[in-house]
Amino acid sequence: MRLIAQFETKAGMFYLGRSSDGRFHPIYNNQSLGSYINAYQAAEDLALNVTFSALHESTGELLDTSALGLPADPNDWERIK
Repeated sequence: MRLIAQFETKAGMFYLGRSSDGRFHPIYNNQSLGSYINAYQAAEDLALNVTFSALHESTGELLDTSALGLPADPNDWERIK
């Protein structure tokens, strides 16, 4: 998995990654929260809290990713080179 973008939130860093099969993954705490055909869908679903469940890395509480200010547009994420 190659990380392509990141976004810092109060719950920690979220990433967008691209796997060797070309699919895109929203990632939190080293776990893929889904597999998508494009980065826009991955970022949008994460921003709307419709990915697999994400647990806070410190507290273990279920996160509502829609309350974290994650951009739905992957162009608004910081690129990883």
